[in-house]
Amino acid sequence: MSRPVLFVTRELPSQAQKRLDALVDVEVRQSKSTKAISRSDLLDGVATADGLLCMLSDKIDEELLSAANPLLKVISTCSVGYDHVDTELVKRRGLPLGYTPDVLTDATADTTVLLALMASRRAKEALCIVHEGRGGFSLSTGLGTQFTNKTLGIVGFGRIGRATVERLAPFGFSKIMYTSRRPLHDEAQKLNAQHVPLPQLLAEADLICICCPLTSETTNMFNKDTFLLMKSTAIVVNTARGAIVNQDDLLHALENGQIAAAGLDVTVPEPLPADHPLVKHPRCVVLPHIGSATEETRNAMANLAIDNALAGIFDQPLKAEVEL
Repeated sequence: MSRPVLFVTRELPSQAQKRLDALVDVEVRQSKSTKAISRSDLLDGVATADGLLCMLSDKIDEELLSAANPLLKVISTCSVGYDHVDTELVKRRGLPLGYTPDVLTDATADTTVLLALMASRRAKEALCIVHEGRGGFSLSTGLGTQFTNKTLGIVGFGRIGRATVERLAPFGFSKIMYTSRRPLHDEAQKLNAQHVPLPQLLAEADLICICCPLTSETTNMFNKDTFLLMKSTAIVVNTARGAIVNQDDLLHALENGQIAAAGLDVTVPEPLPADHPLVKHPRCVVLPHIGSATEETRNAMANLAIDNALAGIFDQPLKAEVEL
């Protein structure tokens, strides 16, 4: 009797890959590249799959579901976000959708702090000075800013948003604000955070960290109008999804002194071209989507994605399933 087929769209981190290679109850077919699978290879692979383990870069849409094996039983994405998945179509098809929440909270919050510090202390410009072999200690040039007695604003008060507050609060912020779809009184009280409307947060916060999911409501949330509400000294950090920020409007805000600096771990597209104005801008730090890029977190994500895929293939409850 043939074994069910699990199609995996990319090479996994080392520990999870060893586990995948050792599976005997399923036949694993995999793109063994560290780069995103081509669309044609994805469509070919899903045509005979009983389970699909995909990545954030793999668009799960009508074309893919039409090409998929009629006996496909589960889609498991190795990500906490699932904006690459047409959830209505998946629901209509009756497929469970697995994802990987919780396991990447700490790593992503760490990256948010990293970008906040790099942007506030002008680390990009300082590194250029070192790499170019010019300058040294200066009492009056290259000065950044610190967070003591400043206001922190968190857009999206989920797991990552709250973990970001836990890390940043010891830097001495005098006030912590957050905005979310609804007030989270118990969680906010523990962190001494105040729920406020978005316009108030934008107007008062010195550091604004974007930690919300990408939805129809948050797409293009940060645009020319929202940047105009901010302090000229404000710093904006995005470790959520690139499409939440209008990058042309962000560039305009930086170039015209509407905000002081920005830190981006997510962009549209990913990666940004090396000659993109935001990549070249001295007050914009751009990272290549490394929010969850630690050995511990990426292996935990991949293992959970494997767990979800196997559960779906063998008609068991998924460990982490999106409510469709």
